[in-house]
Amino acid sequence: MTSWERWVRQPQTVWLRKAIFQLHLWSGIGFGLYVFFVSVTGSVLVYRNELFRVTTREPMVVAVSGARLTDEQLKDAATRVYPGYKVQTISLPRKPEQAVSLSLQSRGNTKNRFFNPYTGEDLGESVPLTFRLVSKLILLHDELLAGSTGRSVNGVGALLIVFLALTGIVVWWPGIRAWRRSLVIPRHVGWQRFIWSMHSMVGFWGLGIVLLFAISGAYLCDPDPFDRFADWVQPLTEANLRSRLADRVIYWLAYLHFGRVNGIGIPCSGPGLCDQTTKAAWAFFGLTPALMFATGAVMWWNRVVRKKLKRASRAEISAPSS
Repeated sequence: MTSWERWVRQPQTVWLRKAIFQLHLWSGIGFGLYVFFVSVTGSVLVYRNELFRVTTREPMVVAVSGARLTDEQLKDAATRVYPGYKVQTISLPRKPEQAVSLSLQSRGNTKNRFFNPYTGEDLGESVPLTFRLVSKLILLHDELLAGSTGRSVNGVGALLIVFLALTGIVVWWPGIRAWRRSLVIPRHVGWQRFIWSMHSMVGFWGLGIVLLFAISGAYLCDPDPFDRFADWVQPLTEANLRSRLADRVIYWLAYLHFGRVNGIGIPCSGPGLCDQTTKAAWAFFGLTPALMFATGAVMWWNRVVRKKLKRASRAEISAPSS
């Protein structure tokens, strides 16, 4: 039997497949918590606009009395209340009975406060904690709260997810006689077989969506290599300046990462059922990498850790007492 025939019929006996399995296993365990994190936060942030709307504080109403303070007077009032801080922005309200929102900074610290535009009185926090937490969650997902360094780390992480997906599909192949069984979860099986079947099934059907999120995530972290590759594949000319296929591919690569409707070619007229259906689908499929890590971690525990614990326990029992 040739190597190819062994791969087709009995892939578990092929040395290369065994090596790829070990790479997939240990890179998944070592890198899995990161995969779980970006998967879950990404699914949550599909609803970032809704989260911002829910956490945005309603305008504060004040009593209209006399003339409004000028911007300079408001700045003076704010710095008297918060010495050492400097006013960065003043957000003027739409209505005269609404409070003014000021943003103040000092040595990296930021305060967002409501002030009475007639008396200069400090009226409290203008940006709730929940709103700030949503903003931090976005930064955590996009750049790990580490600026450009964190974004670069995310770019490498996205490529590692591509590696996990590609090695996973190699490991998935069970042989020509059994491949159909790996597409579904069989009935009436024990929980360990159920976990294995779920990992296998989700890995196959979710391969495309995982690659989409990973490759588009790598692009969003560092677009330059993708743009240079597009220029190499299809050099920019006067003739294709506005209709280059490479640009459309890159557009869709970024667009599909977020799953937003109302883009070019999406048959959706605006917010509503179509919008919410798309978001729900993206949030659901965005959890695929998290599910792969969870099921893979359980399989690793059963196959590796649990066996070692049993061997250690037997060795301890059989060891002669001193």
